[in-house]
Amino acid sequence: MKRRNFVFAGLFSLSALARAQAPVADPGIFAVTKGARLARERVKLEMPVIAENGNAVPLKVSVSSPMTAADHVKAIHLVSDRNPVSKIASFYLGPYSGRAELSTRVRLAGSQNVTAIAEMSDGSFWMDRSHIQVTLSACVDDS
Repeated sequence: MKRRNFVFAGLFSLSALARAQAPVADPGIFAVTKGARLARERVKLEMPVIAENGNAVPLKVSVSSPMTAADHVKAIHLVSDRNPVSKIASFYLGPYSGRAELSTRVRLAGSQNVTAIAEMSDGSFWMDRSHIQVTLSACVDDS
């Protein structure tokens, strides 16, 4: 291999690595995590694939956690891609909450991704994301 090809291959590999570890570009997620790394295994976000009306879309979030004083979920945050205010809701938990589960209904302004972020007691963040098709949008400003 020529030296020039080796240098180009190394630069390409470094740029691919930088893109893979780049901070989250979504400002709603960045507001919650402050740029911290997001992992995916512990959070499960359940919501319908299609919602006829965006005014009350049901969703359920569960986080795999022992909920002990040493290891528990501090908060669960819901963030949307297209709502006028991207941070939909925050739910604060503690070790005495029993289970890290919640179910609620949210308003969505059209088809979009919804992200559930679990903030853990050790400072780590875990997430799950789901895409939903909304046929009749909510959160629409007529002005």
